[in-house]
Amino acid sequence: MLINRVAAARGFLQRLEIDCILFSDLLDIRYLTGFSGSEGSLLLSDSVMMLFTDSRYTTQASVETSGCVVVEARDKAAAIASAVMEKRFGSVGVQSERISLSSYNGINRLLSDVRLVPVDSETGVLRCIKDSGEMEKLAKVAALASQSLMEILPAIRPGITEKNLASRLQIAMLDRGADDKSFDFIVASGERGALPHGRATGKPLSSGELVIIDFGAVLDGYVSDETVTVAVGRADAKQREIYAIVKGAHDLAVEAVKPGVPLKDLDSVARDYIADKGFGEYFRHGLGHGVGMEVHEKPVVSFRSEGLVQEGMVFTIEPGIYLPGWGGVRIEDTVRVTPDGCISLTEVPKDLMIL
Repeated sequence: MLINRVAAARGFLQRLEIDCILFSDLLDIRYLTGFSGSEGSLLLSDSVMMLFTDSRYTTQASVETSGCVVVEARDKAAAIASAVMEKRFGSVGVQSERISLSSYNGINRLLSDVRLVPVDSETGVLRCIKDSGEMEKLAKVAALASQSLMEILPAIRPGITEKNLASRLQIAMLDRGADDKSFDFIVASGERGALPHGRATGKPLSSGELVIIDFGAVLDGYVSDETVTVAVGRADAKQREIYAIVKGAHDLAVEAVKPGVPLKDLDSVARDYIADKGFGEYFRHGLGHGVGMEVHEKPVVSFRSEGLVQEGMVFTIEPGIYLPGWGGVRIEDTVRVTPDGCISLTEVPKDLMIL
């Protein structure tokens, strides 16, 4: 798998007319080499693959990587510049949004005759299409997270605090083998549900409230992302109405996922449906985002998106309605694109649950 990934990355060289790429994004480096340390840079050309790291990680890098020259560097900028000059590279692609300013300035100073070219838009899509190994990992972590939530549903009762609920969910994930949570869980009950990113607080849940729970796990370098909205004790007519609208938008968008469909059209399917029901101004974010080694990666699924749905993409479908002073509803599944549609990796049923 790594051989195919490296070949794809090397394909950028000819298209960009550059001699090599300096990768500073640690997740891109892990994707290409297997190295999971927290400090490193990767220099990649048609014939060179050099990983620069410090003495803490040289042994780890030698074990985790294959076909990669590991360079222990006290002064990383100097070591990279030396390698570039030795190989007589005249141009270097840099991830300008990932490299630190001090590292960039150091390399630029030492390589005054070498052209440094930003390559963020190109390398940003490197991990966009998932291979079979990644799909297996994403399915496994999504199932672990979904099953963890189902396990703690009986705890969702009046009186439990948002923080307590988040803690129980995290413990359930860890007990099932997760390495960590993929982000700080969103647990927003009652009026707080109008906050799309409402982190868990000490607020107790009350009967008759809706609760948005946005959660995910990390396992073997891959993450999950899923959102459910549940009712505590009972649901009134308006809560059921808003939930049904969001669920309808969610289902229509999922049904519209097919290779070749413009990404922005998926957003429009959900957004137009919510607008037709009179709540368009209350859907305040894009429809979705890619999920993989990060909880937010390419592709972006919004009205601003460029590009088409492609087989092998993995992204979320998460419409929502957020009414200030009332609360909100969001329903989110992570789907993988198949040759003729998509399947959901997340497993919690999305019909309204009254607990």
